Amino acid sequence: MSARSKAVQLVLSSLTSLSVLVACGGASAAGDVKAGRAKALMCQACHGVDGLSKVPDAPSIAGQTEPYVVAQLQAYKSGMRKNEAMSMVTQALSDTDIDDLAAYFSAIEISVVKLPGG
Repeated sequence: MSARSKAVQLVLSSLTSLSVLVACGGASAAGDVKAGRAKALMCQACHGVDGLSKVPDAPSIAGQTEPYVVAQLQAYKSGMRKNEAMSMVTQALSDTDIDDLAAYFSAIEISVVKLPGG
């Protein structure tokens, strides 16, 4: 895939994510953090139970906003966003599961202790 094709794909993916956020109204999901932590055990192989990626192809999701995580999970579930593993996982999630996962991962605080090269 050419660099231009990758750039176009990234822009389209970003626009899709933005449209899902707008469609959701940007409202907070108000999920249950404790229930989300229990559900996050199925995420740990790739994203880690702490939301910090354990594999190169999976993003770190700790500290993301609730509406963003909800929008991304709903996009995978609906097929608007494509990833074989995520599409399979999200099919089994209820709206409550999605809200709970979003609440859990957004509640994880991220801090930088030391900047590299500093």
